[in-house]
Amino acid sequence: MERLHATNNFPDFTGRLCPAPCETACVLGINQPPVTIKEVEKTIVEQAFERDLVIPRRPTRFTGRSASRDRLGPGGARCGTAAHAGRPAVVVYERADRIGGLLRYGIPEFKMEKWVLDRRLAQMRAEGTEFRRNVNVGVDLTVDQLRANYDAIVVATGSTIARDLPVPGRELGGIHQAMDYLPWANKVQAGDLTPAELPVTADGKRVLIIGGGDTGADCLGTSHRQGALSVHQFEIMPRPPEERPEQHPWPTWPFTYKVTSAHEEGGERVYAVNTLEFLGDADGNVRAVRFCEVEQKVVDGRPSFVPVEEPNRNSRSISSCWRWASSAPSATASSRASAWSSTSAATSSATTAGPARCPTCSWRGTPVGARASSYGPSPRDAHVPRQWICT
Repeated sequence: MERLHATNNFPDFTGRLCPAPCETACVLGINQPPVTIKEVEKTIVEQAFERDLVIPRRPTRFTGRSASRDRLGPGGARCGTAAHAGRPAVVVYERADRIGGLLRYGIPEFKMEKWVLDRRLAQMRAEGTEFRRNVNVGVDLTVDQLRANYDAIVVATGSTIARDLPVPGRELGGIHQAMDYLPWANKVQAGDLTPAELPVTADGKRVLIIGGGDTGADCLGTSHRQGALSVHQFEIMPRPPEERPEQHPWPTWPFTYKVTSAHEEGGERVYAVNTLEFLGDADGNVRAVRFCEVEQKVVDGRPSFVPVEEPNRNSRSISSCWRWASSAPSATASSRASAWSSTSAATSSATTAGPARCPTCSWRGTPVGARASSYGPSPRDAHVPRQWICT
């Protein structure tokens, strides 16, 4: 445990959340499955907690100096334990009503239960760290005041400025940033709100998640638990291969196909698509999204995403007629209303049949066959139900 803490202050966090780039760089991974470093570290620390080997280490003497930190996310927590090793008095300012930053409100409960965080906070309190909640540094407390009261200041706020999608229709109701959605679900799990009090919920809605990374997976898993009717997840990148590609040799990080626990629970992923426009209804809420399939090319010396077909071909609505012709999609979702427009998680070129009637609304339309990616279908993509493009 001493050796583990020498290089990782919180293996109980990283063992649950880290993407583990160390594993893909493991020497054994050159020709065999690598050592499962992430799971090994998690097991060591959990065994240490069970055996009472992780104990508070309060300094026996202090330097007389003081340090403050703004926010206690992963970086702030790391600074706190390191600072106490140097024996100053440490105070943490947190803007939110609970301590933890993104670990508290950005990471869903199903991904890391908050008792794991509370366990470490209790240790830090016992070691002398003082936590002050509901303090917005720069508003409630100025930088000059901090400089006057502390010998050292660490700013560990992270970025609260979301990356927006500046396309027509972005102002429509029912379109939300991930961090305007995820914290509310964690407040429900903490008992601060009831599900009926959620200002943003996926309950009973058809949802589109734009973005195929870890945050998108967090929204997907949260949507499952809130009872969404269906969820589709857009990713602008092409579907990655199952194995390490030649252009990502060891020990570089390989872009390979990943299936998280949230993906195992349901939802459909759509690769190589770019969102062009959100379409609204008469009440100003989103009802559909217009998109196009793209491919990566070098344009003017820079990697770019270039449309591969006419975007209007893929414009679809989320009204009741846009249903799967066979079985309905798995229950998933992510934000308030939702619009979606897609073909299928594994895509390449479409095959179409003749005009027919939509089995849900009886409108005339065209059933679209399932499509296979250039890497072939994965176990999750092996069966793709047919879709209808109603007219």
